[in-house]
Amino acid sequence: MNPQSEYVLREVDDHDVRFIRLWFTDITGTLKSVAIAPAELEAAFEGGISFDGSAVQGLTRGHESDMVMRPDPSTFQLLSWGEDDSPSARMFCSIYTPDGEPARSDPRAVLERALERAANMGFSFYAQPECEFYLFHPTTDEHAAPVPIDNGSYFDHVTRSIAQSFRSRAVKTLEDMGITVEFSHHEIGPGQNEIDLRRSDALTMADQIMTLRVVVEQVAISQGVMASFMPKPLIDAAGSAMHTHFSLFEGNKNAFYDPLATFHLSPTGRKFVAGLLRHAPQITAITNQHVNSYKRLWAGYEAPNYVSWGNSHTSLVRIPALDQGDPESARVEYRALDSAANPYLAFAVILNAGLAGIEGDYELPEDLDVDVSELTDLERRAMGLRALPASLSDALKEMRESELVADTLGEDAFAYFLRNKRHEWEAYRHQVTPFERRAFMTSN
Repeated sequence: MNPQSEYVLREVDDHDVRFIRLWFTDITGTLKSVAIAPAELEAAFEGGISFDGSAVQGLTRGHESDMVMRPDPSTFQLLSWGEDDSPSARMFCSIYTPDGEPARSDPRAVLERALERAANMGFSFYAQPECEFYLFHPTTDEHAAPVPIDNGSYFDHVTRSIAQSFRSRAVKTLEDMGITVEFSHHEIGPGQNEIDLRRSDALTMADQIMTLRVVVEQVAISQGVMASFMPKPLIDAAGSAMHTHFSLFEGNKNAFYDPLATFHLSPTGRKFVAGLLRHAPQITAITNQHVNSYKRLWAGYEAPNYVSWGNSHTSLVRIPALDQGDPESARVEYRALDSAANPYLAFAVILNAGLAGIEGDYELPEDLDVDVSELTDLERRAMGLRALPASLSDALKEMRESELVADTLGEDAFAYFLRNKRHEWEAYRHQVTPFERRAFMTSN
């Protein structure tokens, strides 16, 4: 047994942990959890735990039902909540076949393959997300519009009796789990909040995003409110994005930094951005996976819907200023990610799009120093600006023709994702909405 596994066993014993929760996600990013007793942990490290993989969306084909989950001891963290106040902990798992091969459709494995490709090119990949979400009053009426817990806006200091300490409790819980928070604040929408995590390697960050979602939901429950990561829960308010900053490092050197270049963006960084721009429409179904996602992208509020780059907050790829001139802070911000994306798949396609730009020596077009949203359609056409897909259906058409996305996800995950999301689109398309009844029920 390796030293990390031995450390986990000691921690479980020292803290009298009663339950160890083993976490992984399906293709859509839904968190799956299995609780085991401490007595089973050593066997889980050595041989894994068998389960029916065919019952998990997109994980296996029907004739490959037997799968094995193996906990990653480096992800061990004590939880500050538990059933009946019993101490508990969590670890993320990688999924394997009974023969010991990584499951091709395991989202964590998809990201690991992309990171291995980057490593073979001499790069390590880092991510730094801004996670937005809403807090609503709970309701039992699923047809009623959600009611935000406050009427605050960007950076407001909101003092209310309900959920007034929400962010401080959520941040403390994350910090207690070893997840460093850089900022937290009220966002532009009523009841909308944002928590920004400190930069980490992409695999660790994807695990941390999944943990943040659980923490936010747990704290919300404890305070009698409802948390939602839905991309666009309110018609007349901003949607919830997950703008994420990315960087490549070569050893200890930031590969995106050039002290003499425009925006301090190196030739490697320019090619990476060029890759993001060229492949953006193809990866949009992954970064914006729900029918609701496109109501965020095309509703304004600085959401990007055209393929452009620069330092504008309406650009698809924004180049932030260096933090106090620090070369290590050179990065690019991809703004089309929303808060409901599967972070493992999203990071994988974004990384491979950027690496394709580096490998293919893509040329970066000129940056735009204008607000793309304020241009007319004629001006956009004259500038050659491409639009992102306007619906999930359009995004799936782009994805279906993408070798990059197919190669990144692998054959089985690629096919399942397309089938699953096509079904979501068809189910949505056949709905008769309250808007349609109001508009068309009568002839008046």
